[in-house]
Amino acid sequence: MHPNPALGVFLHWLGGLASGSFYVPYRGVKKWAWETYWLAGGVFSWIIAPWVLGLLMTRDLPAVLSEAPTSTLFWSFFFGILWGVGGLTFGLTMRYLGLSLGMAVVLGLCAAFGTLMPPIFRGEFMTQVLGTTSGKVILLGIAVCLLGIGAAGLAGVYKERAMSPEQQKAVIKEFALKKGVAFATLSGVMSACFAYGLAAGDPIKALTLRHGTPMLWQGLPVLVVVLIGGFTTNFIWCLVLNIRNKTGYQYFTSQLRETDLTIENETVIETALDAPSREVFDHMPAHGEPQTEVMVENLPARKQDQATERAPLLANYLFCALAGTTWYFQFFFYTMGETQMGRYRFSSWTLHMASIIIFSSLWGIGLKEWKAAGVKTGRLLALALLLLVGSTVIVGYGNYLGLAH
Repeated sequence: MHPNPALGVFLHWLGGLASGSFYVPYRGVKKWAWETYWLAGGVFSWIIAPWVLGLLMTRDLPAVLSEAPTSTLFWSFFFGILWGVGGLTFGLTMRYLGLSLGMAVVLGLCAAFGTLMPPIFRGEFMTQVLGTTSGKVILLGIAVCLLGIGAAGLAGVYKERAMSPEQQKAVIKEFALKKGVAFATLSGVMSACFAYGLAAGDPIKALTLRHGTPMLWQGLPVLVVVLIGGFTTNFIWCLVLNIRNKTGYQYFTSQLRETDLTIENETVIETALDAPSREVFDHMPAHGEPQTEVMVENLPARKQDQATERAPLLANYLFCALAGTTWYFQFFFYTMGETQMGRYRFSSWTLHMASIIIFSSLWGIGLKEWKAAGVKTGRLLALALLLLVGSTVIVGYGNYLGLAH
């Protein structure tokens, strides 16, 4: 099977569509705390979907993982853990810089580090990237992507300015530039570790190919290992929140408790890769206020008749399963797209990041998040989308040139 950059770009778009869309099913979850539905969906994202599709689409998955070098398994797992840390600090970035500026800084760093560090680490950057025309075209595409991310962030800043003072205060509760930039840098670099984990898993890809797995699916066994690392970080944090907020019972019963009405303020930790839009605002209560916003469907502040307030347990699990599986498909398509990019497969990370922002922005438009943001903001958002789409075309063309040589 010969690489096909055009097909690769399309597959990365599908991955971006999955990432930009996975949060929509969570909107159907009712009367659960954030940590409850995030972990319930995460079990499907990080454990069930990777194993099920890995077993179905590849050959001898357990044998491949058992034969993999211990160092390979460790580094893939470890980078998955660090990616989870990037998600934890992403919430703090929004607290100190605001959503738009924080997301622009984090995603820009994530795109740059996740794309460029693998070839630098392999010693290929000077020869295969800077030393070739195709590599320089890909670098141009990366630069255009970063410009698009910057334009999207600026559009978000203008949108925030169009809000009322009360809304602005809720979005940026504790603005602190130095602290925010520090957390943004940590979050961007750590979130890029997902790309490092996939790169560290190259020996696993070679093993699964030797076992007869088609080239298109060679990345799926690596995802199993990296996502176990991501699950570890998220599981520990969600469990801490379940205990602290006394919400762990929600997994087992539909009956609500009075403690649901008094959940304390907590940081949102969706990872930077997920690029959440409206949901981030929905989960950022003003500092010091009760975190009623952490519930998917807000409960009144007054004590209610517990007999009439019940969570739809089965429906919640079904929505979480749909959301979690959709989340996984971003990397399912990512690994497929990576196989089509030839020797410049590191450029897949830029394609992935650009696609996430494109589709999450389109969802934002569809959900009318930008309706009252003003003409100037709309033009900036349109420019951002144009730059981001253009960057995927440029990167794809650079990979096409690489095939010719």
